[in-house]
Amino acid sequence: MHALFVGQTYIDVTFLTDEIPTGDEKTVARDYAISFGGNAVTAAFACAKLGLPPDLLTSIADDWLGRMFIDMAAKYGISVHHRKVAESSLSFIMPHGGKRAIVRCRDDHYLHPVPPLNLQGCKALHLDGHQADAAMHYAKACREAGILTSLDGGGLRSNTHELLEFIDVAIVAERLCEQMNLTPAGMLAYLKSRGCKIGGVTLGERGLVWYDETGQEGVLPALDVPFEKVVDTNGAGDIFHGSYVYSAMARPELPWREHFIFARGASSHAIQHLGNEASLPTADDIARVQALFPEKAPSASGSSEKTDLAKAG
Repeated sequence: MHALFVGQTYIDVTFLTDEIPTGDEKTVARDYAISFGGNAVTAAFACAKLGLPPDLLTSIADDWLGRMFIDMAAKYGISVHHRKVAESSLSFIMPHGGKRAIVRCRDDHYLHPVPPLNLQGCKALHLDGHQADAAMHYAKACREAGILTSLDGGGLRSNTHELLEFIDVAIVAERLCEQMNLTPAGMLAYLKSRGCKIGGVTLGERGLVWYDETGQEGVLPALDVPFEKVVDTNGAGDIFHGSYVYSAMARPELPWREHFIFARGASSHAIQHLGNEASLPTADDIARVQALFPEKAPSASGSSEKTDLAKAG
């Protein structure tokens, strides 16, 4: 086992259209993609595409969508550990103007308890907060075993505060700051208080505010991908997570700034493609994006972010 990822499986249906019909109206999408979905699930596929297929503990239903997902995972060499549910979960995603609207149909009523897994050889654990019982169980087990633990904090969940005590690398979304009434600088202070060795807040096109191994805070700007090249931002954050987990396992001697720079290239590649599978980068894709696009120049909001961090420090 290279790594263990724990999350909720979705099948994503992503389509490009300018409007959603109502009543008896119809419309035809310009393009569409069908792919695997879910935060930690997409991160697992990104890690696999880069060369280290992880194990994945995730929701699986005994239906045709569940069997389709198992085939997807097999294609990438991902070992799937089933957490059985009655129905597969679906996401309907409409990217538009650099944003995306999502309708989710989710079954997260797990029919069996957390399965015991052999963690021998495991170098990293990545969680997205789904399967709260499994997340806590394996976060504790990995912490005791000295295995790197990572959290995608996309939103506030019932056990987020408790879980963070066992997380080494916590990279959260701006949405979590809003839910907790914290500024990004306040979130970094909170993550430090929970004992996270590395912490950060993703701000989309405004980059990443974060602190490193020494506690030093700073801003990693986004790459300047032209707006006309942005196709679908959904899943880019998940690919960011999967890519830094891969980098940390493949190049453990590097500082975390280098892992995040690598992951930034991965997410910059992702936003130029429709659907999660097409968005997965290879190492060559990441190198190409890094060579092609410079860092964004600091904006007024970026300058404000730096000022807030300096005040917090």
